[in-house]
Amino acid sequence: MTTDTATDVFEEHRPVLLGVAYRMLGRLADAEDVVQEAWLRWSGSDRADVREPRGYLVRVTTRLAIDRLRQIKSRGETYVGPWLPEPYVTDFGDTVPDTAERAVLADSVSLAVLVVLESLSPLERAVFVLREAFGYPYAEIGAMLDRSESAVRQLAGRARRHVDERRPRYDVDPAQRRDLTERFLAAAADGDLEGLMSLLAPDVRLVGDSGGKSRAPLRVLESADKVARFLVGAARKGIPDFSYRFLEVNGGPALLALSGDKPDSVFQLDVADGRIQSVYIVRNPDKLRALAAV
Repeated sequence: MTTDTATDVFEEHRPVLLGVAYRMLGRLADAEDVVQEAWLRWSGSDRADVREPRGYLVRVTTRLAIDRLRQIKSRGETYVGPWLPEPYVTDFGDTVPDTAERAVLADSVSLAVLVVLESLSPLERAVFVLREAFGYPYAEIGAMLDRSESAVRQLAGRARRHVDERRPRYDVDPAQRRDLTERFLAAAADGDLEGLMSLLAPDVRLVGDSGGKSRAPLRVLESADKVARFLVGAARKGIPDFSYRFLEVNGGPALLALSGDKPDSVFQLDVADGRIQSVYIVRNPDKLRALAAV
């Protein structure tokens, strides 16, 4: 395999590799670092005996991501306030025409699921991502991770139960989420407390991620009254030179708020039964840098 061919093969599979690494780490910069390391290993390896480049590259990327995740956990760094994954712009377009497959991919990259995945062990997380998001057979996952098929099935069962027990219930209909996001924005911008309350579920949660580097709640807010009053108060303070646009983030519609031409925050809603169940706000500037070019 020539260098040019090796490059073409790697670039063909780069989106899948980045998808695996991001779901493993929840941090785009770390995921890109892992994919770059996978490229260095691929380009410097003897590829003559590689029959399935995609499987080989996914195995290398997964193992590198496990190592990176273990390093992050071992550092034991304290994060200021609630943690959310770095927003990841997703646009499956025509690359995933099957509606069911799109729903699976969108769900596996959602903010709600990624937050739950943070509480899994690195191996459980790897098995969950490879099985649930990418549909790899248990035997193939075992070969990637040097584990028996029965061990992989046990890891998958534990991970699935853990996620099912902790993940919030929400609808994935993008049109409904977009509609509620637009109404949510209008009510908040107008300071319409009653209008906001009508959109929020009674037990709605607001999770704000600032990393201590910008203004956001340092605890999760719960109840429609607390969430609505916070949003109205935040809207009154405003964002200098405010503008916004919609984009698809982590498999669903989101609102990108701008201050001038600089990303200020990302808002995304989880919706069920026609009401907003969760409000996610990412304001950590370190997690918004990639959106400057969107």
